[in-house]
Amino acid sequence: MGTTGQGQAGQDVDEVDVPPVRRRSAVRVLLAALRLTVVSAVTGGALAALVVAVVIKDVPVFLTGGGVLVVLILIGVVAGRRSPAGEEPPAGRIALARIEDLRATSGESADVPVKFRLTVAPDDRPAYRVKIEQHINLVDIPAYRPRGIAVVEYHPDEPWKVRIVTRPTAEWSRRAEDAEIDSAPESTVVVSPDMSEGSWCMLTLFAFLAGAALLVLLFRGELFTSGDGDGAAAKPPSSSSSSSTSRTFSTSTTVSGPSTSLLTFGVMRVTAMELEARVDTAYVTEITIEDHRMAVRGDSTRPVSETVHLQSLPYELFPGLVREARTTLGVRDPRSWRIDVTPGSGAGAGPRVRVTVTGKEGTAHLDADATGRVTDRRAVGESG
Repeated sequence: MGTTGQGQAGQDVDEVDVPPVRRRSAVRVLLAALRLTVVSAVTGGALAALVVAVVIKDVPVFLTGGGVLVVLILIGVVAGRRSPAGEEPPAGRIALARIEDLRATSGESADVPVKFRLTVAPDDRPAYRVKIEQHINLVDIPAYRPRGIAVVEYHPDEPWKVRIVTRPTAEWSRRAEDAEIDSAPESTVVVSPDMSEGSWCMLTLFAFLAGAALLVLLFRGELFTSGDGDGAAAKPPSSSSSSSTSRTFSTSTTVSGPSTSLLTFGVMRVTAMELEARVDTAYVTEITIEDHRMAVRGDSTRPVSETVHLQSLPYELFPGLVREARTTLGVRDPRSWRIDVTPGSGAGAGPRVRVTVTGKEGTAHLDADATGRVTDRRAVGESG
């Protein structure tokens, strides 16, 4: 007694039932992925808010981040208690299936994982192909062979969920012995639309990091300036010294901390902005930069053409100039370095940048223009 004839009789009507099932499953997966993305991003942002709040010492940000984490935990607890009662596993149905192929993989126990390719032939719908993996006891493996008939359990709403019934009832065992099932075409293969476990983990990690990065970007200004401001406030005598009159002014700031240097990317520009706010002008007549100290001098009576604009300098290129001066001018063991920026001489001349390095061999320097291009070098022992 064959089973494929029953399935083919209703093929024209039932064949269209599989795509809607896949679409419904795909929608559920999409909603689950969207929900996971939002929760992971909010969690990453909340944890980042706690860290940022500690760094910048902002109590409202800390309370906000902590409050969001508490709300997420409460939602997770409530959802975890309601999910088991609200969702019931779909009911399975029994059918016959033709074993197209099987391959056992290595196993260290009595139950060996076996990969099956099956043609499932339900009584009320067309036959279809599916690939499954199931653990089969070593004793039962000889009972399954290619082109053999097995009793399976499948889910009409999720046809890719198929399980071989290893101990079928007597009636289904007799049906399996008498049945003849033709192979379904490869075009009928059904696969689960669900994402793999690795994909879910990658999505969670990506959303978590994206949420944390977005929060850090929102507070990047406070984060970049808080370290310098705290260092300056901690040591008022060494962090700043200023004197001003109606004509001239000068001020300096020291970057404190054993691992902090003005050569660190971004620190020079932030420090220059701090000095500009302190002297209340961006036009100065001299800038001096050392490893942990920056100082400016100015004269309010000088015309703009005889000054240097603090924010117009390529601070991001200065560490490269210092590195070049320390390695190419004959100073093998440089002990200190200094950058002096002064207005250029002559009409239309830009600021002049001089990098000086000192070591046991002596002193050397190189000059650069306002774009960071080296214009002159004076190695150790050369006059100039």
